[in-house]
Amino acid sequence: MHNFRELEVWKKSILLCKEYYIISKNFPKDELFGLTSQSRRSLYSIPSNIAEGAGRDTNPQFCQFLNIALGSSFEFETQVIIANDLDFINKDDFESLMSDIRHIQNMIIRLKQNYSN
Repeated sequence: MHNFRELEVWKKSILLCKEYYIISKNFPKDELFGLTSQSRRSLYSIPSNIAEGAGRDTNPQFCQFLNIALGSSFEFETQVIIANDLDFINKDDFESLMSDIRHIQNMIIRLKQNYSN
């Protein structure tokens, strides 16, 4: 078992959740149960799956949850692109979100590699 609270990737994904919740408050109200809700769910799935995997007994189980977190990160990235294409996000926020999610994706990949051996 791993202490998820000590994992940098978990900490960074929590910070991204906070940042995105603030940004997505400005999305159109008719998107509340559409893109806003779906993108938030995929985003908070990232630290949630990292934490759940950290509580498992074996490294292969941990890696499986890291795979799920990675998949959620790509889902979130796609939703941010859609939100940007719909002009729901300004350019600076879009670039910041994309940079953060790519950094988190790379961290998850490296963490998986460390525990796959």
